[in-house]
Order: sequence, then C-alpha cells, then structure tokens
Amino acid sequence: MRGHDHTGVTVPDMAQAVDFFTNVVGCQKAMSFGPFADDKGTFMQDLLGVDPKAVIKEITLVRCGFGSNIELFEYTSPDQKDMTPKNSDVGGYHIAFYVDDVPAAKAYLEGKGVATRIVLPVGEGPAAGQTVMYFQAPWGLQFEAISYPDGMAYEKGAATVLWSPKDPAK
Repeated sequence: MRGHDHTGVTVPDMAQAVDFFTNVVGCQKAMSFGPFADDKGTFMQDLLGVDPKAVIKEITLVRCGFGSNIELFEYTSPDQKDMTPKNSDVGGYHIAFYVDDVPAAKAYLEGKGVATRIVLPVGEGPAAGQTVMYFQAPWGLQFEAISYPDGMAYEKGAATVLWSPKDPAK
C-alpha cells in the first residue's frame, strides 16, 4: 500500500455538494462523469454491492489541498435510505481538514451560514496540542477542522507518526 487515494461519499444533490466542497471548504473540482446503470443485469450489484437497479447519476472528484481526494456520488436506488449517520452510529464518519487556525475557520464557516460546534483545544493525553471543531454540510455530512501547529504529545518518541498535510513529505 502506498497511501490513501480517496474516500467516496454519497450525497443527495451533486450541485449542492460540489458548491459546498469548492466554494465553502476550498477544494478544487477535478472531474465529473456518469451516469452508470445496468437496467438489464446485475453489474451495479456485482461491482458495488448495491441494488441491481441502482443508478449513479453522477460522480465528481474533488481535491482538497494536500491529502487524499474525495469522490462524491449521487445515486438513485429502489432501496435507498435517506439518512445521515451521527458520529456515534455504527458506520458513522466524518471528514477532517487541517487548518492553520480553528477559531478563524469557525468564524469563516459561520459567515458562510454553516452550522458549527464548539472549538476544543486538547490540553492533555496523546492528542494534546491539537484544536478541533466539528461542522456540518447542509445535508448533514459531518466535518472536522483540526490544527496542531506544534505537533501532538504522542509524537515524542513514537515509532509511527501520523501523516499530516502540514508537512506532506513526512
């Protein structure tokens, strides 16, 4: 394995998602393609494990600074569930973006009308040195803004140090 290439996320409205990722978060749109469907066979089920009648209306990939890419899918499917998991739900997730200043990111996002949560500077334990703040896309997808300009406590003497976009060559 060389590294993490992308994370795929299903969104309810591609135009809204691309607008949020590019005009709010600051990612860059790289490409779009689709649709994909197989109305006569089981290609969608065989490839992706979805209902055989599922349709991918569009796929868009965005690049978000230094780090892996995000692949956005807009599906329709006979068995599609319209729910966004909370972070505490099994299968719940969030996407974290490294920023230089979490309070400034919070102010910026709130200025764009984005729902944000509290800013938490972590002062003890292995993650000491980081500051985090969660926020949500209009359709409920969870995000985190994170910063650790002087590193985290665990790094001192660690055999493995997490990759960071603040020093992408390491």
